[in-house]
Amino acid sequence: MSQSLSVYQLAAVPLAPLVGAVLAGVLGTQFGGNHLGRKASHTLTILGVLVAFILSVHTLISVVQDGARYNETLYTWMVVGGLKMEIGFLVDGLTAMMMCVVTFVSLMVHIYTIGYMEEDEGYNRFFAYISLFTFSMLMLVMSNNLLQLFFGWEAVGLVSYLLIGFWYNKPSAVFANMKAFLVNRVGDFGFILGIGLIVAYTGSLNYTEVFAKSQELSALVFPGTQWMLITPICICLFIGAMGKSAQFPLHVWLPDSMEGPTPISALIHAATMVTAGIFMVARMSPLFELSDVALSFVLVIGAITALFMGFLGIIQNDIKRVVAYSTLSQLGYMTVALGASAYSVAVFHLMTHAFFKALLFLAAGSVIMGVHHNQDIRWMGGLRKYMPVTWITFLLGSLALIGTPLFSGFYSKDSIIEAVAESHLPGAGLAYFAVLAGVFVTAFYSFRLYFLVFHGKERFDQNPDAHHGDAHHDDGHSHHGDHGHAHVPHESPAVVWLPLVLLAIPSVLIGYFTIEPMLFGEFFKDAIWVDHAKHHAMTGLAEIFHGPWAMALHGLSTAPFWLALGGVASAYYMYMVNPALPAAIKRGVMPLFTLLENKYYLDWFNENVLSRGARVLGTGLWKGGDQAVIDGGLVNGAWHLVARIAGGVRKVQTGFLYHYALVMILGIFVLLTYFVWLK
Repeated sequence: MSQSLSVYQLAAVPLAPLVGAVLAGVLGTQFGGNHLGRKASHTLTILGVLVAFILSVHTLISVVQDGARYNETLYTWMVVGGLKMEIGFLVDGLTAMMMCVVTFVSLMVHIYTIGYMEEDEGYNRFFAYISLFTFSMLMLVMSNNLLQLFFGWEAVGLVSYLLIGFWYNKPSAVFANMKAFLVNRVGDFGFILGIGLIVAYTGSLNYTEVFAKSQELSALVFPGTQWMLITPICICLFIGAMGKSAQFPLHVWLPDSMEGPTPISALIHAATMVTAGIFMVARMSPLFELSDVALSFVLVIGAITALFMGFLGIIQNDIKRVVAYSTLSQLGYMTVALGASAYSVAVFHLMTHAFFKALLFLAAGSVIMGVHHNQDIRWMGGLRKYMPVTWITFLLGSLALIGTPLFSGFYSKDSIIEAVAESHLPGAGLAYFAVLAGVFVTAFYSFRLYFLVFHGKERFDQNPDAHHGDAHHDDGHSHHGDHGHAHVPHESPAVVWLPLVLLAIPSVLIGYFTIEPMLFGEFFKDAIWVDHAKHHAMTGLAEIFHGPWAMALHGLSTAPFWLALGGVASAYYMYMVNPALPAAIKRGVMPLFTLLENKYYLDWFNENVLSRGARVLGTGLWKGGDQAVIDGGLVNGAWHLVARIAGGVRKVQTGFLYHYALVMILGIFVLLTYFVWLK
């Protein structure tokens, strides 16, 4: 093991954002006496994340160039029987890449927040939250055991709850953060069951020890069934990923999380919370490779999410919700890659997606600021000449999202499609159709958004809700002001557009320079394990790969490129050339539109069936079980019975001697009669 990775350097990566979060959250808020001002709070938190980013880059360089690795326990919390509960770090190619992505995107979000939240009353509190979020995610990706993974998993969920409901006076934000919290608890229940099964049958929480016993696990049968034990373990783990990475049907929390400020939309949906599930499954690849049933389950769930969530993006009019449904669809693509045993491709798309999706969310926030907190794309248009930096960066992010050759999204997205085509698992046919059709859908809703916002007629002065309430406001507050202009849009300040430019660079270039080492080199050699004899996806990809330039040239003649081009052309014709056509199509397929508008009625089902059913069941258990049986029967019934017995005995215990003598004589008489009867 290389000694080039210092434990102190690694420990400083998560601790630096934690220190910034504690200082800003305690000393910069009313809780600690408001000793730190706004400038001090954002300086400390940004400095903490910057330190983490620099150290993460140094770690990545050591891992790539020197082959450095680290897998040690830092602290033993407790030992229960033979089970050790420890805190430790595992650093390999997968971890180092995730550390850099998380810290870089977080750094961009921190800088962007200075301008976006400039006049918000909770400025210092917000910086404390996003810095704490970064710490939680870093602890998750750097863990070398399931205990620390679960800690980071739950910490990310907790802080996301605080961030989504940041504007706690806004009822819709409170509803959204509660929804996210509850839905994630459903997934987390499956996750902890999976961890429990691993601990029960391996006696360890450490990754290395668990993976060493994976072949033993594959030989066991789940008690009372014919299933291999490894199958329910992997399915339970993946249920956790379904909640955290918003896979159907546990995806319902993610679009509503748009109620939080735009910077946290970028942070949650780009490089951090929603990718935790993808990272976890990739990390657990030695277990998932042993169960084709679990992989098929992953494949089908990912396919459903990729296609059907994309359909919902087509009809959205809120700029942030369009990008949110895009996130859902792209997470489905990553999940499909996991199911096809192309774990490195899934993680590669995770990385490229982190940059261009963070870019799109932050650019959407810049648009919202520029049009004075209107989020309805129907009342935008023509912003290209007013917001040139936001326009060009948004265009670059959109081109990356739809998989334009030479852009980063092309290399990862096309690799997923090819990997699924090489897979022979049950469900691969459905998944291939879904990811291929999803290319057209993604291009259509992405450029529908782009054209309606940046091109066409200027409609920002026609918004009927511009001065009525906050129905279309990002936060319900006008904390950026109108700068003396009633309707004219304006470019955002440099502190807002600079992160857009910095995110646009990897959105365009990083795929070209990293596809070969990450997919066909040894970048993930110690982190991801694939049984190539059973699962041929990566072998098939390697055979047809002849370099990033050749791949881009070949991509110009493949179906995904023409589908994407068709989606862009369709969006242009329907919203720029013939804007009456979408309304006509809507009238013709109104039942389908209603289905999409109601999000497949999943929210209705959850609220009216599951929630009401749970409420009825809970009321029955409360009144019938708790009040009637426990309180009425066991607790109150017990003392009632004792009281009645005591009342009866009290009548016998009179205190008169002649009563006791009479009872004794009667007792002797009964005994004599009994013995005589026996004879």
